[in-house]
Amino acid sequence: MTQFKQVGLIGRLHSPAVIETLHRVITCLSRCQCKVWVDERIADSLNSDQLTSAAYGTGDRHFLGQRCDLVIVVGGDGSMLSAARIMATYGVAVIGINRGKLGFLTDIAPDQVEVSLEAVLAGRFETSNRFMLSAHVLRNGQEIGRGSGLNDIVLHPGKSARMLAYDLSIDGTAVYIDRADGLIIATPTGSTAYALSAGGPIMHPGLDAIALVPMNPHNLSSRPLVVAADAELEILIGEDNSTQPIISCDGQVHIACEPGDRVHIQRHEARLKVLHPLGHHFYDRCRSKLGWHARASEDGQ
Repeated sequence: MTQFKQVGLIGRLHSPAVIETLHRVITCLSRCQCKVWVDERIADSLNSDQLTSAAYGTGDRHFLGQRCDLVIVVGGDGSMLSAARIMATYGVAVIGINRGKLGFLTDIAPDQVEVSLEAVLAGRFETSNRFMLSAHVLRNGQEIGRGSGLNDIVLHPGKSARMLAYDLSIDGTAVYIDRADGLIIATPTGSTAYALSAGGPIMHPGLDAIALVPMNPHNLSSRPLVVAADAELEILIGEDNSTQPIISCDGQVHIACEPGDRVHIQRHEARLKVLHPLGHHFYDRCRSKLGWHARASEDGQ
């Protein structure tokens, strides 16, 4: 007997592979007597005959967050990030089926869909709780934009190739004044994403910590910095910047800034509950996704 009665489906648009997997998921959920709710963005792409025969409904993502016990995301890490920011605010558990490239956040392989989902629906799964970050941009003391990120909040120069000048403070204390291509503020979940490419540390997702990773800093002593997850960060965008900087949340939500703006970043009040098949291990994911196993086998020859 499943402990999840109301299950939502979210998938990447315009992908035949995702649609094929979604049909298999719907069949599996119907067999397990789950009520299926499909994100309205993808409903028109699915087989209407199959949906008519299933206990089925559609709605937007906020509706799914209000109605569902579990949301299954079919796609890549980008699809999971997009869904996560909404589902976390409703306290809904999510699990991912990988139909992307790297798939650090989407645990279930396409050839394991039925076996893995049936096990999860029967209560055989592991859980991790991931914290997010929130960003508020202030101009002359007034908020002009806000966003949240499961992976990261990034200050960057947008389309310009010029360096940015900014001041960083942590918990009200000045840390440094820097010039760089930008600054990545990453959660442990995001430490294996953009921050890793910029030379940041890999952090276990169970850590309560935030990594601050300058992007190509002008000052060679500007190194990645790891701080407590409860730290309150403030970035003052330098008045002498000739570009219009951008704050990006998970690379999907963008806030245009101006010189003199202040960006406040801290831990978001919501946490994302992620389900994993039994036997999930973070270091196994690192070995398979980052190629550590390949180097180990080469060393052993």
